[in-house]
Amino acid sequence: MSLQRLSALRALMASQPTALAAYIIPTADAHNSEYIAPVDARREWISGFTGSAGTAVVTSSSALVWTDGRYYTQFEKEADLSLWTLMKQSLPDTPTMEKWLATHLAEGATVGADPHTMTREEWTPLQTALTKAKMNLVAVPTNLVDEARVQLGDPPPARPHHALIPLPRKYTGKPAGQKIKELREKMAEKRAAALVITALDEVAYTLNLRGSDIEFNPVFFSYLVITPSSTYLFWGDGTIPEEARKQLEDEDAEVEGRPYGDIVAFLQQLALAEAGDGQSSIWLSSDASEAIHRAAAGRDVLEKPLNLTSEVSPVALMKLIKNDIELEGFRQCHIRDGIAVVRFFRWLHEQLDAGEEITEIQASDKLLEFRKDERDFMGPSFDTIPGAGPNGAIIHYKPSREGPQTVIKRDDMFLLDSGGQYKDGTTDITRTRHMSYSPTDEQKSAFTRVLKGQIMVGSALFPKGVKGNVLDSFARKALWDVGLDYAHGTGHGVGHFLNVHEGPAGVSWRPYPHDPGLKPGQVLSNEPGYYKVGEFGIRHEDLVETVAITKDSEHPRAKYLVGDYDGRGILGFNTITMVPNQRESIDVSLLDDFELKYINDYHDRVYNTLGPILATRALIEDKDWLERECAPITRK
Repeated sequence: MSLQRLSALRALMASQPTALAAYIIPTADAHNSEYIAPVDARREWISGFTGSAGTAVVTSSSALVWTDGRYYTQFEKEADLSLWTLMKQSLPDTPTMEKWLATHLAEGATVGADPHTMTREEWTPLQTALTKAKMNLVAVPTNLVDEARVQLGDPPPARPHHALIPLPRKYTGKPAGQKIKELREKMAEKRAAALVITALDEVAYTLNLRGSDIEFNPVFFSYLVITPSSTYLFWGDGTIPEEARKQLEDEDAEVEGRPYGDIVAFLQQLALAEAGDGQSSIWLSSDASEAIHRAAAGRDVLEKPLNLTSEVSPVALMKLIKNDIELEGFRQCHIRDGIAVVRFFRWLHEQLDAGEEITEIQASDKLLEFRKDERDFMGPSFDTIPGAGPNGAIIHYKPSREGPQTVIKRDDMFLLDSGGQYKDGTTDITRTRHMSYSPTDEQKSAFTRVLKGQIMVGSALFPKGVKGNVLDSFARKALWDVGLDYAHGTGHGVGHFLNVHEGPAGVSWRPYPHDPGLKPGQVLSNEPGYYKVGEFGIRHEDLVETVAITKDSEHPRAKYLVGDYDGRGILGFNTITMVPNQRESIDVSLLDDFELKYINDYHDRVYNTLGPILATRALIEDKDWLERECAPITRK
């Protein structure tokens, strides 16, 4: 099928008004979403590679996918390697897509892409690089992969527009009208005639609405345009359901509905209306698509396109800092989520100890059952990663429900990365456990070194405003000391009952381009790992909130403070995930006294928080299991 699909695409490339020497297929929708709906899964359809990140490039004779270290093993399993070439973009000797195109195409070549699937930040440097190489980048008006699908009798599914879910103020802490008012104040400072919001989580956040158009992400396909006097929601057929409309009115937000497909024409008309002014601009995120930038500038309707204010979205910066209601929601949903994960691990060990065969899929399904028992649970926050043995070394592993199922064995290291969407917050947790409590010395060493890195980040103190990438090396030091590493970032932002991966801040070996610097009230993951391909994987992941620290704070390093970074202020992390780490997998000889106390204090807090709840709910076997797991660790 892959060859047939490539042939259909190449025929369409050749038939364009100017034949295309290459066609670019990002993993993207029109909103720069990290996770996409099936209608937008074009790179997956053409290549067979199902990973959540990667860009395909097809020429008349080559087909390549650039992706990062999380997906190397997965790509080699899924793609037809006789047709597709993996470009390992994390490696220094791998050329960038721009460099590869400039090197392998002839001078004068035309490269095409759907401008809805590339941001302005991606489009402009690519266009500059190709122009320098005397090549052209053209915006192809219709997506060629979609056309190929139709030709082969496999058209893309319809774009979903599921029901809107109003999220009351008791969860959000701030009414939609107040958010819009604050955005208008920022617009006035920028002299912006309109603010165009294109990221789906930003629309949902602004309006205190949620949806289910993309699996695991409580968002809905939409655009939001705010002017000084009006607010327009481009969604579905433009009809805002009564329940959503009532909440918007109650929160002093006057919103007019327009059909989703009208956004480009609306922006072009807005550009025409603003053309004679010359005093104001249209404000939109640099992460908005090239197509939206062109429409907002009036590129196809004005002789001289408008200047745009294209920069990090003010909504992205607003929702980055959680308010007190959101933060308390995060803490509470992590307690409930901890109950579900503890119950699951107790059940799994019991089943395997009794000789039962449990597959990865069955384990994932059972965990979902336990989460469904918890108040305000709305669904998983991403596809559960239940990696047994060598599957744990596939960083974004996803077991198939088709064909043979992997059985979890008692001598496996089992890596479980999972999360839940709750009305009061979003969870994301990874725990790794040896299923017979008897890991090898190599596994214990790796487990402990990863844990040491997590502790070093979790207990760090740092100046307010430091960017997250500064902290990344802390997580790797214990691994680097023995020549080990991992090929992914250490932390990502997390949305409040929104996307489990939320920008613009994070902790990674590569800087986040729009990270404004860490401030109190953010929620991030802390997730170092180690992966021995073909054998096992280890990852420990907690969610943490950034908190202001003084000498009197309840923080393990607060008592040692002698300054506050010359008045900049001190930040640290408070871990909100509530699940113990496996004691038997820890090599105590690798821990210093601070680390040993840190682990014991954390386990004590987990037990004192979850134990009474389990007792109240008469889950005595789970409580007893948790008590054993949280027992103090001592040196022999």
